[in-house]
Amino acid sequence: MKKRLLLALVALVALAGTGCDAFHKLNNDHKKSAQGRPYELIVVCPQDKWTGELGDTLRSVLTAPVPYLNQTEPHFDVLRVTERGFSGMVADHRNILKVVTDPKLDSTTVAVQYDVTSRPQIVLTLQGPDNRHLTDYVSAHREQLLAVLEKAERDRAIESALRYNETGIQKAILKNFGVEMTVPKGYILAADQPDFLWARFEYPEASQGFFIYSYPYAGKEALTPEALIAARNQFAARIPGPSDGSYMTTSELFVPGYRIFKLEGRVWIEMRGFWDVEGDFMGGPYVSYTTVDERTGRVFTLDCYVYSPHLHKRNFMRGVEHLLYLVKFPD
Repeated sequence: MKKRLLLALVALVALAGTGCDAFHKLNNDHKKSAQGRPYELIVVCPQDKWTGELGDTLRSVLTAPVPYLNQTEPHFDVLRVTERGFSGMVADHRNILKVVTDPKLDSTTVAVQYDVTSRPQIVLTLQGPDNRHLTDYVSAHREQLLAVLEKAERDRAIESALRYNETGIQKAILKNFGVEMTVPKGYILAADQPDFLWARFEYPEASQGFFIYSYPYAGKEALTPEALIAARNQFAARIPGPSDGSYMTTSELFVPGYRIFKLEGRVWIEMRGFWDVEGDFMGGPYVSYTTVDERTGRVFTLDCYVYSPHLHKRNFMRGVEHLLYLVKFPD
């Protein structure tokens, strides 16, 4: 049985920032393969709690809409079971959240366990003295709770990409931009230019893609939302649409989201919005990640998009979002 880690959720999120190591350290090759689909979550919770304020709060957090998608989709597809129903294949699910009330407890905490009955698996146990404490805790730590669960899914995708990848595209990225990037298996190289690279992953009814571009850094003004959108449109125009003369551009109907964050010590700017095709009827969500490569004095952008007119887009978008965690700049 693996060591059980009991800690406040804030500390748990800090632990989640350490990468995939926990999955490898806690690996047991004799464990069964985890059940369930990506971003599906089993919540083990008594009926009275699930139909009360605690259940309402959990649903408001776990099934909150993912922003910047064309239709409403939840962060997680939640399946609730009682303790009696938590057995067999259900107990082998990839994502599990248990809710436990114990009057002897002084405070509310979350315990995290990996690969308890299957692999890869994460099991969170939310435990507190009563429903009020549990509800307040979920409300106060909603972002951290989602971050821990989403990171477990991301780690699985990263682990898969590190095992199965497209070395040809990786060599082209290194040659053009001096940056290492692991590209998951299935992507094909669509354009390869000194300042622009485009790769796509085609499904029968959907498409994932990313393009990387680089240009000289001209100061902080180059990193404003307006400047980044202008640069995006300049390079996105190199991606042709389905009809003659058509090309990708940024939708003007919605203002893109803009945020600055740090990942492994590097400052990135995230832009999140929607793309269109000029001269045709296509579109979908996109997310771009921009940083300044101080070695070369150039702006580096990884721009990821999804086209899925008939299918849900959440999992496709998550897949391209994970690409950022596969980028490595030289020390």
